[in-house]
Amino acid sequence: MTQSPEQPAAPEGVAVADMWFDPACPWAWVTSRWLLEVEKVRPVRARWHVMSLSVLNEGRDLPQDYRELLDSAWGAVRVCTAAEQKYGPEVLGALYTAYGERLHHEGAPRTEETHRAALAAAGLPEDLAACADSTEYDTALRASHAEAMKLVGEDVGTPVISVEGVSFFGPVVTPVPRGEEAGRLWDGVRLVAGVEGFYELKRTRTASPSFE
Repeated sequence: MTQSPEQPAAPEGVAVADMWFDPACPWAWVTSRWLLEVEKVRPVRARWHVMSLSVLNEGRDLPQDYRELLDSAWGAVRVCTAAEQKYGPEVLGALYTAYGERLHHEGAPRTEETHRAALAAAGLPEDLAACADSTEYDTALRASHAEAMKLVGEDVGTPVISVEGVSFFGPVVTPVPRGEEAGRLWDGVRLVAGVEGFYELKRTRTASPSFE
């Protein structure tokens, strides 16, 4: 199994929040922006990892429109994986932000032009866009995805976060918590992470993801 590049250690006294994302998922995008808010109000640093809804749903009987979305979602996760393998995991944060702004805020199509624009915005070579249609880095992509699934099980999707050795699907939240509200949600996540045997809190979603 291909190993992900080694993640840099956090400074002493700074907690690490590892998050696995698929750029195609709007809920993961909201969660990621929450983590960036948390960094402003708590001694926390987010570290980014790739997972894939396309891999997760391989072989499943799905509605045609969702299957088409998953077919088009391979490109961004492949480009992110290639960038990580070539330039290290520290490039993923900026590249994910560049993708999210285009895919979720601008509604950009999942095309080579969008891949190139995201790479350029993240300060990465635009020729990595060719990896969107290549299986060259799929072994590494699947390894990163498998790492997340090993932590939380196969019956969840993205986002996956890992806090102080405990991993969850979620939090699924909208709109993006800001400021101290973001900090309080982080405090709650840490609190339940410290309870042995805690698994799930859930209610039916009644709102679409908001990126405000």
